[in-house]
Amino acid sequence: MKYFILKKVIDLILENKNINHIKRIHNNIIRVEFAKDKALYFDMTKGNSTIYIKRTKDIEKKIFNAPFDVVLQKKFNNTKIDKAYLRNDDKLLVIEILSKSSYKEMRYKLQFEFTGKNTNLILLDENDIILEALRHIDEWTSTRIVKVGQKLEELEKPKFEYKLQELEDIEAYLENIYLDKVSKELESLKKQKITQLNKQIAKVSKLLDTLEDVDELEKRSVELNQEASKILEYVYTLNGYEKQQKLKLSNELFRDAKKAKAKAKKQYMEELNLEQKRQFYKRLVKSIENSSTIDEIEFYFPKKEKNQTKTKKATPYQSFFINGYKIMLGRDERENIYLLENSKASDYWFHLKEQNSSHVIVSNTKKSIPENIIEEAAKICAKFSTDNGGVFEVDFTQRRNVKIQNRANVLYNPYSTIRVKV
Repeated sequence: MKYFILKKVIDLILENKNINHIKRIHNNIIRVEFAKDKALYFDMTKGNSTIYIKRTKDIEKKIFNAPFDVVLQKKFNNTKIDKAYLRNDDKLLVIEILSKSSYKEMRYKLQFEFTGKNTNLILLDENDIILEALRHIDEWTSTRIVKVGQKLEELEKPKFEYKLQELEDIEAYLENIYLDKVSKELESLKKQKITQLNKQIAKVSKLLDTLEDVDELEKRSVELNQEASKILEYVYTLNGYEKQQKLKLSNELFRDAKKAKAKAKKQYMEELNLEQKRQFYKRLVKSIENSSTIDEIEFYFPKKEKNQTKTKKATPYQSFFINGYKIMLGRDERENIYLLENSKASDYWFHLKEQNSSHVIVSNTKKSIPENIIEEAAKICAKFSTDNGGVFEVDFTQRRNVKIQNRANVLYNPYSTIRVKV
């Protein structure tokens, strides 16, 4: 973070009288709210620290309750700003606040240290005794120790002067920092996820290449049957040992023909499932390419549950989570069958109207589900069942109304239909 920007941020902070709310919203990001719709975000990532302003609503993905977070909110929420300055004319931004307790007014300090690899946020009392820190530093790591209860050692004042630059609109500048940061993170995440998906596509393609040709297996089955039948046509003319040998050969040929036919059927199903899975990954790549936010991409890659991570056993379907609802998508016929057989009567089932598609199940224990969940589930069904965008009709009903006929083929009634655009 550049020195001249920090100087301008000081002016911005001093325009406010209070810190209404302060909270860690990401591993290294602290949100400091001064008034309604007026906040600064301090990204204290090592080597890439910055301050920015964002106008969009925060989506909390994790609740932080480490000792640092407890002290941060206990000491610095609903407090009065007394001072804000750069300590030692260095990139150490200090906000001094006054906190009223039942007994007396207490003074505390937030010290944001924008010092490259040693970037940190340290919480201090009025005597510079460390209350907590984003990163604790011991004597084995640095000569400047950061430990709770110890006095924070002053950093040596820089032996040079930082260059100052004119900056007319600090708020617009900080907003652009956020937009640039999000743009870079979005492109990086897209590249990362698409690379992962392309590896999955290559893996599935390799498996498809190892499968025997179904037509060849069926042809072989027919030829073996014909050969066995020809033997039977003249075996009655034979006698004794020769007849027994020909009958034995005929039976072996019929058995091999049966095996080839069964293998062809199995290979066909395996090829179908693998091809459907490959199509799913390709459609997911397309969705990632068209994503406009990081949250949208992360929606397609939900984190594994703890017990699933331990066992490393993948669930036989793709899952998504929206507002507490679990949405499950079958990526091939095998997964569609699994969802049909393992869903509850109260769950909701989705399928494209009058055409082949993935089966989608929304886990549910109530009589109905919200309209926005119905719409999102229908969009997922349409998006991963077709290669082109457009308007699609999706049928949905509770699982109790869906009767399995054969494998993933079903009959359902009553049902409703929703039109969605993807």
